[in-house]
Amino acid sequence: MPQVKKKAAKPKKRPTGIPKCASVKDKSFYFMDMVNVIKHTGIKARTLSELRDGIANISSTSLFHHTCQFFIKGNIQEHTNDFAQWVSTYLGESPLAEQLSNIDAYSFTSKTTMRKHFLDVIDKYMEEITEPRPALPGEEFFFNEAVTFIFPAGIKARNLAELLMAVKHVDASSIYYHFYEARARLRRGSDDFSKWIDEVAKAPEVAMKLGNIDPFMNNLEDVRKQIAAILEEGIKKDMEEAL
Repeated sequence: MPQVKKKAAKPKKRPTGIPKCASVKDKSFYFMDMVNVIKHTGIKARTLSELRDGIANISSTSLFHHTCQFFIKGNIQEHTNDFAQWVSTYLGESPLAEQLSNIDAYSFTSKTTMRKHFLDVIDKYMEEITEPRPALPGEEFFFNEAVTFIFPAGIKARNLAELLMAVKHVDASSIYYHFYEARARLRRGSDDFSKWIDEVAKAPEVAMKLGNIDPFMNNLEDVRKQIAAILEEGIKKDMEEAL
């Protein structure tokens, strides 16, 4: 008799109200960590025109690395992406750098749309000025890609108090993953912390305050401190109300 193939079982859907950073079983917040392995693409730019052409032709992975992964590199917060920082530092074009820094890379629903926005800003700028001087030898812009490895940090939190302790001690790369990288995954300016606090810990006021932290005006350690301060305030308020 011919064998009847069994249909593969459909994967179970995640229950409504449990964000992906939480365990379906106990709804704990599970911290993840990440590490980037940088790969050179072989593409570089000495002039604004070459930078523009590079942005037009690099992979989506490279575009993501130079924009959304900018903050994991410990950069100063004057700029919000590698393109803006290079244009300002090595070409001396501060007005263009400011325009490029005003682009919120986390707000785009596709890399194609993001790429077009960067190109449109540069194209418009180049129409209005003469070609800036090239960067000096050794100051070229090197387009890179990052192979990102994401893995469990081995830390979980079941409530705000445990979340606070974890936030104070996890690696900065874990803060980046849940606060910055999450914005590319979740869209709408959201992050893993505020989403879990709102949907699982049921502390919408704390979640709203955390969600209002400006990701572009703070470095990773500043973000960590602000998250901790907001959690401490929320925990203290809960304790006072319980008395």
